[in-house]
Amino acid sequence: MSFTKSPSFQVLRHLAKHPFDLTTGLTPERISKMTVDAVGFKLLYGAERVTDEVMDALIGLAREANVLEKMAAMQSGEMINQIEGYESEHRSVLHTAMRDQFDKRQSSKTASEAAEWAAKELQKLENFLAKTEGRFTDLVQIGIGGSDLGPRALAIALQAYHLPNHRVHFISNVDPDDANAVLANLDLKKTLVVVVSKSGNTLETLTNEEFVRARMVKIGLNPKDHFVAVTGAKSPMDNPSRYLASFYIWDFVGGRYSATSMVGAVMLGFALGFNGFKEILRGAHDMDVHALSAKPTENLPLLSALLGIWNRNFLNLPTVAIIPYSQALLRFPAHLQQLDMESNGKRIDKLGHVADFSTGPIIWGEPGTNGQHSFYQLIHQGTNVVPLEFIGFHKSQYQRDLKIELTTSQEKLLSNLFAQSIALAVGQKSDNPNKFFPGNRPNRILLGDQLTPYTLGALLSYYENKVAFQGFVWNINSFDQEGVQLGKKLATKMLSLFAGKKESFPLGEAYFKFLRND
Repeated sequence: MSFTKSPSFQVLRHLAKHPFDLTTGLTPERISKMTVDAVGFKLLYGAERVTDEVMDALIGLAREANVLEKMAAMQSGEMINQIEGYESEHRSVLHTAMRDQFDKRQSSKTASEAAEWAAKELQKLENFLAKTEGRFTDLVQIGIGGSDLGPRALAIALQAYHLPNHRVHFISNVDPDDANAVLANLDLKKTLVVVVSKSGNTLETLTNEEFVRARMVKIGLNPKDHFVAVTGAKSPMDNPSRYLASFYIWDFVGGRYSATSMVGAVMLGFALGFNGFKEILRGAHDMDVHALSAKPTENLPLLSALLGIWNRNFLNLPTVAIIPYSQALLRFPAHLQQLDMESNGKRIDKLGHVADFSTGPIIWGEPGTNGQHSFYQLIHQGTNVVPLEFIGFHKSQYQRDLKIELTTSQEKLLSNLFAQSIALAVGQKSDNPNKFFPGNRPNRILLGDQLTPYTLGALLSYYENKVAFQGFVWNINSFDQEGVQLGKKLATKMLSLFAGKKESFPLGEAYFKFLRND
């Protein structure tokens, strides 16, 4: 059934004419009632502009779209990455199988094969880490997009748990300044380089690989003794003559969903130790099972997806700010930006029809409390309403804190989180228009106890499944990315102009030659 034709859509459109007034209705009872907890997290959504009637209709929307059945189809390996009737990708979506190592869930042959593949690669990794322990003090991961954003975000988030003398670095941008800045302070004799490209022919990644190889050759090192490939089986990079080891990416795992595959495993296994990486997998697996089996009223990623649809499609709010009150999650919003916008930034449904409704929102964010001193002005008093998703934790990672003026830094951090949520919802009345805050700025909080490898895995899965649920409701394909291909093709064409240029060939001439198709 079409999203806009479903019975619940019509009910929600009517209810959206008079959304709940948070400025007068936010109470402790409401906050307590609109709290759901699972897998170590609490979702507090009392500061969203919803009523029981709205929530019932949103859950009705999910049922009409058969989202739990679609989640089961995804996790069992059915062919869901496709556009019916048109040339498109035609494959399963099995990032969840990469962490399906902790119980004997009944599944399809395809999902079982993927899980067995993952187990085999994990065993290879455990052996490799044991064999090379002590040889390398630094690891450089070369990749871009999903081969960089997710793994980098997770590595930064778990810096507190890194093993001594197991430092990790990242090169992603083809800008040579990126590689030079990373290499400037490294002892390359003790550096392992992990090159990640599923296809084995990613332009930026191969360019940066050659950049680092040349630097090693210049100081007399053999790059083969330092380079590891993470790629698709039989890709151009699957070449034992050039790499110390190769680890494989399962064909049905998309880049932005690949952080718990070998794309993130080699680097995170080095940084945290193999058992530390397995804790990430365990947390992600537990949230996957929750997303698949919890009833809608208690399903954290589904509820978050539905609240996002309420804000996007019925309150007509085009953007979402994801604000972690955790400095460790510094780069997590950047990963979620790709995860969400590359997945659900689609203009057609799975039948190839142009959508007559808004799909994925614009995702952005920075850590709090830093954001309070920059963009919160617009969020509180600007002309555009920006829904917020807050992330917070009761405890800090290092557990080293100090009471200053009767409260610890962590208590100050959490006080700011809760105060901002309430202030955005309730606002402030004043006869002075400069001090008037309209309120009714919807927000919700995802609250955990402490950011650990396990809870980070669960958090990652929470957002992956939230994005998938929204795609299921909208009936769009969240697992391809045609929108990134055109620019790549045109860049290759432009490169051919630069390759044949004379010494004084101006950039502007290349641009206009390209436009004229010379």
